[in-house]
Amino acid sequence: MDNRLRSGGVGVLRSRRWVIEAVESIGGRGMRSTGEEELKRKVQRPTCCACNHQHQEVVVVEKSKGCDRRVEVMIAAAATVVLGVGNRVLYKLALVPLKHYPFFLAQLATFGYVIVYFSILYLRYQAGKVTDEMLSLPKFPLIAVGLFEALAAASGMAAGAILSGPSIPILSQSFLVWQLILSSIFLGRRYSFNQLFGCCLVAVGVIITVASGSGADSLMGAGIFWSLLMIVSFLLQAADTVLKEIIFLDAARRLKGGTLDLFVVNSYGSAFQAVFICLLIPFLSKLWGIPFSQLPNYLKDGSACFLNIGTMSTRCDGAPLLPLLFIIVNMGFNISLLHLIKISSAVVSCLASTFSVPISVYIFTLPLPYLGVPSSLPPGFVAGAIVLVVGVFFYTWRPLESSKRDASLVS
Repeated sequence: MDNRLRSGGVGVLRSRRWVIEAVESIGGRGMRSTGEEELKRKVQRPTCCACNHQHQEVVVVEKSKGCDRRVEVMIAAAATVVLGVGNRVLYKLALVPLKHYPFFLAQLATFGYVIVYFSILYLRYQAGKVTDEMLSLPKFPLIAVGLFEALAAASGMAAGAILSGPSIPILSQSFLVWQLILSSIFLGRRYSFNQLFGCCLVAVGVIITVASGSGADSLMGAGIFWSLLMIVSFLLQAADTVLKEIIFLDAARRLKGGTLDLFVVNSYGSAFQAVFICLLIPFLSKLWGIPFSQLPNYLKDGSACFLNIGTMSTRCDGAPLLPLLFIIVNMGFNISLLHLIKISSAVVSCLASTFSVPISVYIFTLPLPYLGVPSSLPPGFVAGAIVLVVGVFFYTWRPLESSKRDASLVS
């Protein structure tokens, strides 16, 4: 009993000694650190102010990045508009020497792009800009891109052979409508009222500029089926551009924040498009009024006209310079469109492409070589151009509330 008490007493005494020693050590440290803590309090800023300052710095950095992004998009959109105008003008010039061989020009562009794009892709791969991870991404979306482009070309050719005059530019405005619908469904985009209103004004402006009141008769005379087929063609084109935007977004997730090189999309998309075009060639040649049995001779004569050699040299003045210029500018236009989709959205690229229509109409009123007498300016050109510019302004305009919200975060 006494032993237990003694042992318990020793334990209590020891524990008390430990507690006293611990308290003394803590107190000693506390007394030693008092001067240091007071000095730190004098030097350090209050925690809440430091947090606010850091938050303000983050907001300023994010705003500067946002401004840089907007400038990049504006420059890319302006380049797309310029190349879009050149693409439309040079296409008409290229058809001067190849006026009997438009189908040859279309196939030359389709299959020529595959060679050029894959050559550029190879050089970028050797330079390290394209990685193995990019090339190993799923190919099924790119197959779908090629299919959409081939079907859009086939349906557009079929409807374009029947429709004439200003009806095609009028129906082409459905492209913007399809862009908005598909972006909302597959990308979850929500557009504000000013953006939707701006898109409507852009479409109306193009219709006024190009049609000038004569499009309704052309649409009624062509029949509802061909008009619907042309609208389906623009639906396929819109699906193609939205799918490309989805590919870039999905690649950023798979590459852990990296960006997919646009020549991967261009190269494989063009290759799969060429494959589907080959399957559709009997149908397409018939649309152009070329019997499939005569297609080899047609392509042979088209090649001679393009090279401006042999008996074709007297009928193909301007070749091969004008067709080559068109192919180069068309390639640059396609690259700029895809770049704009990559850094912004499919809708913005559509607006930039649409903006080039009235400018092209005005360019054709100037005395251009090989085109003879210039066309006259449509009566509604000025009014339509004003409506179009106002529409673009409304789409890019940011409401005052969002500007105030950004200002309140910085202040």
